[in-house]
Amino acid sequence: MPEKKRVLVTGATGKVGHALVQRLLSETTTNVALVRGLCHRRVLDPQERLDVVRGSIADLDTVQRILEGVTHVVHLATCKETPATIMDVAVKGLFWLLETCRKSDSFRQIILMGGDASVGHYYYEHPLPVTEQQKHTAYPGCYPLSKVLEEVMLEQYYVQYDLNGCCLRAPWIMEKDDLRHHLSFGPDAFGGPRWREMVGEAHAEEFFRNRTVPILLDPSGIPVKRNFVHVDDVVAAIVGALDHPHARQQTFNVCMNEPVDYGDLGRYLQASRGLPTVEVPSPYYSTWLDNAKARLLLGWRPTYDMKRLVDSSWEYTRASDDPRIVWYPG
Repeated sequence: MPEKKRVLVTGATGKVGHALVQRLLSETTTNVALVRGLCHRRVLDPQERLDVVRGSIADLDTVQRILEGVTHVVHLATCKETPATIMDVAVKGLFWLLETCRKSDSFRQIILMGGDASVGHYYYEHPLPVTEQQKHTAYPGCYPLSKVLEEVMLEQYYVQYDLNGCCLRAPWIMEKDDLRHHLSFGPDAFGGPRWREMVGEAHAEEFFRNRTVPILLDPSGIPVKRNFVHVDDVVAAIVGALDHPHARQQTFNVCMNEPVDYGDLGRYLQASRGLPTVEVPSPYYSTWLDNAKARLLLGWRPTYDMKRLVDSSWEYTRASDDPRIVWYPG
């Protein structure tokens, strides 16, 4: 009988963290005896087999305490574009995690949630599909820099200590009505680019009233192809990578099989929901993140394509006790 897993999830109240905790607690096939959720500002509701701890991974005493008896770590905590705190979490926090893991008698595996910010996603031209061999090319900002530093630090722990780790590199992770709000010209817009700033306030108000869908164009006037992934597919990738022999010391792109073409997106919303569209010129480029390695080695398959992503977002109705709160812009 395989040893029961005792899983630490950092960033446990975030989009991925909350969904992962529920998945680990609800399934018997994952062989999980305990989930320990590290929370910072928010907390998880009490559940059987869930140990909720409040603290910061930037604090060594906290890290040593939460790793006691833990076999697996899923590191999701991040700070986004917050220069005052991001290095404490991304660099110091991951360093304390890795140092404590390598000295632990119970530790078996750490999974890091990386991001396509480390390879520049749509900020730079990528004439070929972006595989896991793409060199790090962070775009301006402290958040993309932090994702590069995290990946490099984990890789060096493979070299220096033969640590068992895995990096799952995801693009923009969607859930609920995220995509619908991403495509809004109104104040409810989610993430980037900021459409109102690109078209001006007057046009933005008109487009918002008419529920107009932006079609993002690259510098040559062609609709941008951009990578997305649904949170359910990310969680499935994490669960699939736990103790997987092919996950050891590997990086995997986990994304939809094809990037979303903003032109196709606009046409589908026009045909399926009668929404008008408008082209928005930009300095951004198409990127095709290649997920073949994850599909081949992990046997992982994303279940969302562009149409399902759209339909699930437009058909989602929020409950009265589920207000839309954007903790991080993206």
